[in-house]
Amino acid sequence: MFGRERLPVKTADQLHSMRAAGLVVGRCLQMVREHAVAGTTTGRLDDLAHAFICDAGAKPSFLGYQGFPATLCISVNDEVVHGIPGERVLEDGDLVSVDCGAIVDGWHGDAAITLPVGDYATAGDRALTRTTRDALWAGIAAFRPGRGVYELGQVIEERVAAGAAAWQADGLSVDFGIVDGYTGHGIGQEMHMEPTVFNERVRASGPVIREGATVAIEPMVTLGGHETHELEDGWTVRTDDGARAAHWEHTVAATPGGLWVLTAVDGGEADLAAAGATYAPLR
Repeated sequence: MFGRERLPVKTADQLHSMRAAGLVVGRCLQMVREHAVAGTTTGRLDDLAHAFICDAGAKPSFLGYQGFPATLCISVNDEVVHGIPGERVLEDGDLVSVDCGAIVDGWHGDAAITLPVGDYATAGDRALTRTTRDALWAGIAAFRPGRGVYELGQVIEERVAAGAAAWQADGLSVDFGIVDGYTGHGIGQEMHMEPTVFNERVRASGPVIREGATVAIEPMVTLGGHETHELEDGWTVRTDDGARAAHWEHTVAATPGGLWVLTAVDGGEADLAAAGATYAPLR
């Protein structure tokens, strides 16, 4: 892998097409968040997402991808990624990760959120979700021309470690694990492309980020160990130790003036500013 991957770039028109797909994804996730309440099945959320994406004139990226049977990946509690929606009923206190992809004019957008169900969330769940989201935005802010794309893994890892230290200093006994073997990826006319976007430190720096490059950055973090296993359904990934997991993802583009988060409904303006990065959508 090291030294062989590429990081293709897109034209301004192509980035605008990816933004159209990204907006469908971002708005779909907003809708799903509103409907992810106790008593709702994960299958119902999937039906709503499928209708939303199709009504927007887009196509679901996941449905049929390598045989995946649904529009969303919905992973609950100790499930990390690739959970298959179905008859499972959400309950107050569940921690739910929702991954969504859409295609517009052949271009993909891909994003994920983690949310608690109901008004009750444990301190550990809140810390996990906040830290994983912070690590995502740290990785996004580090996605700038001239840097090796593998270097984002160190940034993400350090942000997770800093999050754990901060919560511990506040008196919360937490320790986070970065899920082993699952990474972000390049994205464009295919959902998964080169290069790999690591969530932890690796020895190589990777292909150099250039203006027009796009990737999906997606840290997956647990309240325990980093080891996981795949269930018999061939898709759902669960933590070995039963620890809860969080998954946050955005598709981001490097533009001549800064960064454009293609799957953030607001383009990522506020979160980029908070992370010390420049928001620069193409006009």
